[in-house]
Amino acid sequence: MLKGKTTLITGASRGIGKGIAELFAKNGSNIAFTFASSVEKARAFEQELQQTYGIKAIGYQSDASDFNAAQILADQVVADFGTIDVLINNAGITKDTLLMRMSEEQWDAVINTNLKSTFNLTKACLKTFLKNRAGSIINMSSVVGVTGNAGQANYAASKAGMIGFTKSVAKELGSRNVRCNAIAPGFIETEMTATLDEGVRKTWTETIPLKRGGSTEDVANACLFLASEMSAYITGQTINVCGGMVM
Repeated sequence: MLKGKTTLITGASRGIGKGIAELFAKNGSNIAFTFASSVEKARAFEQELQQTYGIKAIGYQSDASDFNAAQILADQVVADFGTIDVLINNAGITKDTLLMRMSEEQWDAVINTNLKSTFNLTKACLKTFLKNRAGSIINMSSVVGVTGNAGQANYAASKAGMIGFTKSVAKELGSRNVRCNAIAPGFIETEMTATLDEGVRKTWTETIPLKRGGSTEDVANACLFLASEMSAYITGQTINVCGGMVM
């Protein structure tokens, strides 16, 4: 479905981002991905993608919340791959606490990593998308950005901001055949959720109509649809991948 395309994914060394990279590579896309710290882990993932799927893969150590670093990254990806066809703004963090206890640093860190990075990378890739008169931008929001959640005011604000940003970009770039959509995952089983207490996990799944957590592949499948020509007439939308948590 993506043969010959190049996809740039932020935060793809683990969790949802890694699952997206693997599925996209399986479907023929070359993969450029960013990582924060573990160089050895990133190089191993490069080799795994190349050897398993026969595509080109390069990891870049880059801070997407840094405006200048984002531009340098986009330029380097174009230099290495020739173009960028799909951008997935996936990098994100949480610093959960009640608002009365939340520090300015906790607020700024989450907004910068989750929301500002989305602006940074989207703007950095615009020149390529507009030149090609084609492109698919996928922003990884969250059901928390749709519903809000106690103890996550910073995270919810960043993810809700991504949805508003998505709709605005879709309206600005639609005439140039550049699409922008958001995905809002619910409770997804990753390395991070695996550390949660079993009681907490059970409480979560009991509230989900499908009675289970989602997999990274569930999210990756939605991304694949939005990145491919199968969704050529879809832009400005938010798809909740949440097992029915949000209806």
